[in-house]
Amino acid sequence: MNISNNAIALIGTSADPPTCGHEALFRGLSTLFPKVITWASDNPIKSHSTPLEIRHQLLKALVKNISVPELEIVQELSSPWTINTIKKANDHWPKADLVFVIGSDLVSQIPTWLEVKNLLKKAKIAIAIREGWPIDENQLKQLEALGGKIDLLPLRIPKFSSSTFRQKYNISEIPQAILPLLEKQNLYGVFNKNQ
Repeated sequence: MNISNNAIALIGTSADPPTCGHEALFRGLSTLFPKVITWASDNPIKSHSTPLEIRHQLLKALVKNISVPELEIVQELSSPWTINTIKKANDHWPKADLVFVIGSDLVSQIPTWLEVKNLLKKAKIAIAIREGWPIDENQLKQLEALGGKIDLLPLRIPKFSSSTFRQKYNISEIPQAILPLLEKQNLYGVFNKNQ
């Protein structure tokens, strides 16, 4: 994998809520890329349990706690449609090499994304392997057939997921930095369930 000095890693997330998996991914990306940009977004194929503004607050608290200069939150990039986010990022950083980062759990969804061929022309796709979600070579070939330039990142992301957390409420899966916000706003009912 060849990362230019001009590369910007773009990583949108539902952040419903952010987990230790998000934290591990952000830390890992910050060691690979000169700039990592994240934001909270609505995913059109998911139902969200918390409003976008609150998920943005949670993500912002996590980014602030990680506190590395390479990582920042740019909420203006948020859109339910990746192509719109890429267009906004192109306007914002016209000379950058945009790299859209996804977890290996999302690879099968990419061909169904809005304006996927256009999107794949505007940004490279980088895949972080999530535990429990191995890469399927046929899926990669399908993306390449659509015109995608794909990189596999040398990162292994823990299995933690927001949806699993919402089912089991295991606080150890949530970064310490956002627990005070969860408790203060009584989000996800987690503190009620653990009492």
